[in-house]
Amino acid sequence: MRQPLTQSARSSERGFVIIAVLWILVALSALVAIFSVYLSNSARALGATDIGVQSEALVSASLELTAYQLLLADEKTRPAQGSFRFRMDNADVFITFASEAARVDLNKAPKELLANLFEVLGVEQKAAEQVAVRLDGWRTKPKTGTTNDEEALYLASGLTYSPRQAPFAHVNELSLVLGVPPALIERALPYLTVFSNSADIDVLLAAPEVIAALPGMTPDVLNNFLKQRPSLPRDQKAVAAALGPAAKAAANLPDAKAFRVLTTIRFDNGRRTSIEAVILLSNTGGKKDGANGTVLAKLNTNDKEPYKILSWQDEAETVTRPLRQAGR
Repeated sequence: MRQPLTQSARSSERGFVIIAVLWILVALSALVAIFSVYLSNSARALGATDIGVQSEALVSASLELTAYQLLLADEKTRPAQGSFRFRMDNADVFITFASEAARVDLNKAPKELLANLFEVLGVEQKAAEQVAVRLDGWRTKPKTGTTNDEEALYLASGLTYSPRQAPFAHVNELSLVLGVPPALIERALPYLTVFSNSADIDVLLAAPEVIAALPGMTPDVLNNFLKQRPSLPRDQKAVAAALGPAAKAAANLPDAKAFRVLTTIRFDNGRRTSIEAVILLSNTGGKKDGANGTVLAKLNTNDKEPYKILSWQDEAETVTRPLRQAGR
């Protein structure tokens, strides 16, 4: 027969139960704290994901609207630059666009223009000319039956790769060209492109640094042209008269085909992001480069999409540099 517990035994048993309950409560509290942290982190992650998804959707909408505005006009009457804004959900969206012909095309620009641009950006004349020669060697296919001197230079310098000897695929390829300093690349990128597919510069849009690099340009002509430019019509004769001795280097105002679109999104919660894209309108047609036979833009009026995205850069920044006149 079971003996009844003594008072001391009953007290010990109650104490054990209380301790066990306390440990369980502590464990539950820890689990609740861990779960709270997990929920908080998950909420932040989902919030960041939502912002990213929303930003991408807003940028896509801005590109669609830009292409729509540009395609309303033909190539002759199409605006070379512009801006607009719209609001969607909890964000204000600001868009600016400009023809890519305002930049110097690495694949089309003559060596003299490239050398002048590097000189304007602070490189000594001889060094600037040498960089232009190396760029031309990178983009140019060697003549049949001749020695590949450009490739030999890369091998002699201990590099493990050869020059492309074909058009630049992207402006960042500059970092692979022999003898081009990284600091120069950083300064030059805002003025270069591989998307305009034109040796001509749209001087009504180009940065002062690009206009200063035009062969034949002088400081006085540059200053006078920049003063006149806001009131100049989009007429080649008027532009040529304003350019004076540099008119030959800007013989044509190229039609706008590729456009650089900067989309800035400001959310109501204070967050802000900027995305820069380059688009090619679908009605510009494909164009073959006579030098190497490559198709640079295989688009035509039968394309289902109104435009093609050529480049996309998150968190784009606007870069301004001090101006230096070539030859000074």
